[in-house]
Amino acid sequence: MVEGMGHHVLGLVVHPRNDVSESVATVTALASRHGIRVVARPADAERLGPGVEALDEAGFADKVDFVFSLGGDGTMLGAMRLVAGRPTPVLGVNHGNVGFLIEVSPSQLPHALERLVAGDFGLEPHSCLELDGPGEPALAFNDVVLTNTVPWTAVSLDLEIDDVRHGYFRSDALVVCTPTGSTAYNYAAGGPIISPSAPLIGLTPVAPMSGITRPIVLGGAETVRLRAAGHETRLSLDGAATFTVAAGADMVVRMRANAANVVRFDQNTHGARSRVKLSLRDLPLRPDQLVELVPEELRDRARFLQP
Repeated sequence: MVEGMGHHVLGLVVHPRNDVSESVATVTALASRHGIRVVARPADAERLGPGVEALDEAGFADKVDFVFSLGGDGTMLGAMRLVAGRPTPVLGVNHGNVGFLIEVSPSQLPHALERLVAGDFGLEPHSCLELDGPGEPALAFNDVVLTNTVPWTAVSLDLEIDDVRHGYFRSDALVVCTPTGSTAYNYAAGGPIISPSAPLIGLTPVAPMSGITRPIVLGGAETVRLRAAGHETRLSLDGAATFTVAAGADMVVRMRANAANVVRFDQNTHGARSRVKLSLRDLPLRPDQLVELVPEELRDRARFLQP
């Protein structure tokens, strides 16, 4: 574990549109007091103003000791992909909408910074999916979504697991997800919620028409091979990077364990917030269970408001 931040290099990854200036000012003020360099990739550094140095993408990943993600889960996933395979801690500060991965709000950032400087934090490892292809393997911490390149046309994919054929999918899309990504598109498509403690891979067909019509959960050590014989396939990784694979080409997905480390100050608080966010997305909870998710100082009021 990294013991603190003194004399380190702190990298910022920011939401492309949302205003993050308040958090940037908080970070640069504390960094200057503790001798910490603050860097960002050139396009980000240009809009973040003085106190933030520009560093190219390759140098960014190699030189930063900490990464702060200022945005929502999409920004956080991008930051995790940048430093995948390195021990670099990644802290999410919520300047977005959902924030399942994110523990700190902008108002909590000053206190969080002091705890980081003191080394008072834990690290939560996250696995990712590694997709073999031309050049470097592509990575996804949430999911890989496969669709036909022709709009409104089903994707048809043969499935092999550890070189043994297991039938095929024919559906609007196929979601291959990590436990972290199981609460995203996979959940919306009727797939299972997978515990972060389990190194598993989920495969969920979206609006299946034939073939395998139910979700499949695989062990993290298994190799998934998908092949579309009759059409090109479009792959989307974490809803960000998108590319096309030719008909007949193999698409091989494996899990890479402990690919990134997310900073956690209070695992129980983060877990409770995640449960609230899931309950807002129609996870069925009884009224008494919902009350348990309310902070203690507000519970009497919540009980009073129950019908």
